[in-house]
Amino acid sequence: MWFDTHCHLDAPEFDADRSDVVAAARANGVSRLLIPAVSRDNFPVVRACCRRFPGCSPAYGIHPLYVHQAHEGDLPALRDWLRTESQGDCPPRAIGEIGLDFFVPDYDAKRQTYFFARQLNIAEEFGLPVILHVRRSIDTVLGYIRRSGIRRGIAHAFNGSWQQAEQFIALGFKLGFGGAMTYPGSTRIRALAASLPLEAIVLETDAPDIPPVWLRDAHSSDTPARPRNSPEQIPRIAGILAELRHESAAHIAAVTRANANAVFGFTA
Repeated sequence: MWFDTHCHLDAPEFDADRSDVVAAARANGVSRLLIPAVSRDNFPVVRACCRRFPGCSPAYGIHPLYVHQAHEGDLPALRDWLRTESQGDCPPRAIGEIGLDFFVPDYDAKRQTYFFARQLNIAEEFGLPVILHVRRSIDTVLGYIRRSGIRRGIAHAFNGSWQQAEQFIALGFKLGFGGAMTYPGSTRIRALAASLPLEAIVLETDAPDIPPVWLRDAHSSDTPARPRNSPEQIPRIAGILAELRHESAAHIAAVTRANANAVFGFTA
């Protein structure tokens, strides 16, 4: 029924109870997860997760926050990995998570851009969609997408303007909405979620990150660790979207899943 289009199930936060997390997601109707890699080192971990749990599919790429530890050789290694995995039992569904992050202190725009542009080239070569990280970098990312031939993908954790949303949609992209939408103070995100065409929206958790408001509120202030998000939260996140749009949860489920299927090449 539900599709979590961005879940880092391979993250260490899930090492102790990964099977239980997947079981809870399935019990809540979340039958499909897209697991994006963040660096060359975790390609095998992502693949292992997807092989272990039916309904999980991989994306491979180098995240902008990991390019500082990446090497030039990681790009041909990504190409070789895709070529091999494309013939395997768990083929890649996208290139990701890739993009630009101009929010973190002392970011290296030149290095981020170098890896981003070359991974876009690889996505074009393999005919794969891209999962885009666009924090404080939407206009720059849009410029690269326009100059590419890529017309399929997701702007993950979208937090831009209406005009930027329209530009992504015009380029064939979907916009990812998740935990941030559940906070009453996220007025711009909630306004977009309420008014954009539903055909442009996909649901995501970014688990274990971006916990929805109810996990934050239930989290003990005595516990130093942040609350852990998980894919089982998708139906409740979708409930917020349904409330904002005055639409049924069943309609939200059907359309957002169809949107995600179209991005990643699933037929059902």
